[in-house]
Amino acid sequence: MPFIVLEFTVMRRRDFLVGLTALLGGQWIANWRGPRDIWGITSSTADKESPGPPSLPSVIIAAGGDTVLGFNLQSHFDAQLEAGTSREQLWPLYFAGVKAMLDSADLALVNLECPFTERGVKLVKNFNFQARSELVEILKAGSIDLVTLANNHTMDYGPVGLEDTITTLKSAGIAYFGAGENLARARAPAILEAQGLRIGFLGYYFQTAADMLEPRSLHATTTSPGVAGCYVDTDCIAQQVTDDVRRLVPEVDAAIVYFHWGKENSTEVRDYQVTLAHLCIDLGCKAVLGAHPHRFQGVELYRNAPIFYSLGNFVYGGRKDPQDTFSAIALLHLRKDAPIAATVVPIQVTRWPEAPFQPFVLANNARDEGLVRIAALSAGFPATLPMLQPHLKKEGPPSTYQEIQR
Repeated sequence: MPFIVLEFTVMRRRDFLVGLTALLGGQWIANWRGPRDIWGITSSTADKESPGPPSLPSVIIAAGGDTVLGFNLQSHFDAQLEAGTSREQLWPLYFAGVKAMLDSADLALVNLECPFTERGVKLVKNFNFQARSELVEILKAGSIDLVTLANNHTMDYGPVGLEDTITTLKSAGIAYFGAGENLARARAPAILEAQGLRIGFLGYYFQTAADMLEPRSLHATTTSPGVAGCYVDTDCIAQQVTDDVRRLVPEVDAAIVYFHWGKENSTEVRDYQVTLAHLCIDLGCKAVLGAHPHRFQGVELYRNAPIFYSLGNFVYGGRKDPQDTFSAIALLHLRKDAPIAATVVPIQVTRWPEAPFQPFVLANNARDEGLVRIAALSAGFPATLPMLQPHLKKEGPPSTYQEIQR
């Protein structure tokens, strides 16, 4: 397969921010900038000077989970219009509670789980999402730089829906990866440059037969559009990942893979998720992200690389009032020729009905409770983020990869 690259340039948007260094589990992260109240860091921590070399170029990446701007969110948007709220007021509404954090990152990305289209033929499946193209303004107002399209909803309205989505994202200046007009394009990495560093992103949709509820036609072929990945074939997806990552790693300062995988509505990490994530790191990736279960799963540190198995929901219009409203944002701090340092920021994704589909950062006791929950979900891994260590229960971790209910 020829090495197709989708390249984008990202403007710096941290230049006006100054002076905050975060202490994560005893490990200093140099040049981490952002409003103190966003991270919940005490002044005694924030005011210390970082011993790290300040001159090294660095990039902060903020990653969120499942994002659906259609369905219930589109209905809410239209109801607000009818009530007299202007579009200009509504565009920034949904990301407002996390906007400061996304602004303080050099790159912000989400899993976009709805095609931007009003055309196409509805694919026969359990759930279908779509959003009007104008709602891409919500992503722009939320400072989203790129999206993964490698998921089970990108093809909900067929090839026309995918075509409209790509056209809409390009017009909005938002990069994308994980889907295309054929398999080669779907597997093409998006390479973005920020702060002088090149970061490459790959996306795949994969589930084993036990978890798969979708039709085979979602996946791209050599001659048909769709998403990257393989249909329930573990050998196939391992080969795709191996080939693509090996090509990408020498071309960039950091390669990151975003998977759509796992079992819906579960905090259990499947064995194949672990296998694929470890494969990526072994091949040279600096981090692995995941989505699809609609719930936050544990975080593993493998060979000094963070693996966020599921980032849960984010700006999610797929459900009005989900039973589990907890999630988190992953923050990745990249420096050239160094492992990525990561932190996790607990959020609540909605407050129905007063503030639906509007995630916000948890603070104080709620933040601490969120970190305790993430630590519990991560306790079965051989290693997790240093910042979670103080929140691990002293009586010992549960069985590896077992599900921990809220």
